[in-house]
Order: sequence, then structure tokens, then C-alpha cells
Amino acid sequence: MSVRVFAPAKINLTLKVGRPRADGLHPLESVVAFADVGDVIEAEAGEDLSLTISGDFADQLAADEDNLVLRAARALAAASGAPARARLALEKHLPAASGMGGGSSDAVATLRALNELWKLGWSTAQLVEIARRLGSDAPVFLTQGGAGAFMTGAGEICAPMAMPSLPAVLINPLAPLATADVYRAFDQLALGTELAVSAPPRWQDENEAIAAMAALGNDLEAPARALEPRIGEILGELRGAPGVRYAALSGSGATVFAVTRDWAGAESLADLMRTRRPDWWVVETTLGA
Repeated sequence: MSVRVFAPAKINLTLKVGRPRADGLHPLESVVAFADVGDVIEAEAGEDLSLTISGDFADQLAADEDNLVLRAARALAAASGAPARARLALEKHLPAASGMGGGSSDAVATLRALNELWKLGWSTAQLVEIARRLGSDAPVFLTQGGAGAFMTGAGEICAPMAMPSLPAVLINPLAPLATADVYRAFDQLALGTELAVSAPPRWQDENEAIAAMAALGNDLEAPARALEPRIGEILGELRGAPGVRYAALSGSGATVFAVTRDWAGAESLADLMRTRRPDWWVVETTLGA
């Protein structure tokens, strides 16, 4: 028996960040959309626990004790009492440390795959408890009932959110950008504010979504651009490109997304950017798929 689970990219369409709490974590509010591009986890029975990594960005990860896929497998085995036995395979199609939650998504896909392979029958709520231990943004990948989610707390509180599907292009200059470094620069710039408790927004159509994204923005853009100037270069090119309705940084970067007028516009923009910047990672996608 083999179980394959898709691990989608997570794009922060908006991101408001507060000053660090007493525990050192930053409160935040973020609307995220799941993309139809991502990694893939495959699990099958094995005599012990092992991991192989393939794909475009396999060389960016090691199959060692720190790998989130193996950490997720061991955490689920310990919590459920199941023997930690499985052959795991990760197809890595998303660049690492790119602001799309790839590692957390891979970890949650592993939980889903092993829940089925080991016939645990665990509920989503039970898996969320394991996911919380793996990363503050991991629980969002277990959000059910929407094309995206509204993240609050330090990212661990997630509510499903309906949103229109958005044709888009994702671009990363293949420059890993550590989230911890971006938050450190954010604190040095004293950019944190007080966040008021709010309910998930309701976006009825693309026009409303784009207006809200433009109004809220991404509070991590300034520190991320200071650490990786190519982010500003990408945004400059996208914001002047034909057919682009909105462009911004996703999460802590360095991935940038551009929402286009239609799918044909996304394909044309992706082709243009691949021609201009063959050394960058460029992919067309649907956000909120």
C-alpha cells in the first residue's frame, strides 16, 4: 500500500505583525491562500523509518533528524503508539526557506499520509495538536472548509476562509531567506504595532480581494527587502508589467506573488519572467484553488 499526499504552497496575501509577546513570538493576522503548486509526500510500509528526497530542490534538504518530514513521523508515532515504520519519499518542488511554508506543508502532508497508512483514524483536531509542535504555521495546512484561511495568534489559530480564485505568478530569486532573520530585522526597525482582534474578512470577488490586499500589505516586506534587495527588484519588474493587478511579498520571503487579470495573463507573465530571469524560480498558479 502506498499513500500520496499533495503538500501545497501557502501564500500570505496579507500579513500584519505585532510586537513580540512575552514568549518571544509575534502576534499576527494574515490571510493566506493555498496554491495548486507544491511538494508531494509518498508513504509506504517499511521495516524502519526512512526518507528519500527527489525533485528540483532535493539538494537543499538533508534527510536527517532535523527534517520536518521525519520529525512529523516520529511525533505521530510517539503520540499514537504506532511503530515508527515507513518508507517516506518527498518530491521537493518548492524552494526551501522561501516564505511559502513548504517545510510545514510537507510535515502536515506526512501526518495525513501516515494517518492513512497506519490506519490510525485520527481526526483533524488530533492532527492539529501534533502540527502545533512542528511549527507555528503548520496547523493552517489542516484548515478545512475554505480555499484559504485567516491566521491569528502566532499563526497557530486558523479559521477557514472563502475567497475567489486568483490567477497568479510566483517568483523566487533562489535566495533562501531565514524567517528568524527577517523577524530580527523587523524588531530592530521597531515596526511592530498593536493588533486588534478581528474576524476573518469576507472577499466576494477579485476586486474586493485586491483592494483589501493593497490596504493591508505585508509588514515584513521592509525588513525582507533590506536583507534581500532582489525582492525589491522583482516587485519593481512585476508592478510595471502588463496585466498585473497586484504584486507583493509572501510571508517572510523571498517569494513574491503577482495577481494577473486572467489565466492567460499569468501564463504570459510567467513566460516573460522566465525569459528575462532564467536563473529565478518562476511558476504560474491559481491561488485559492
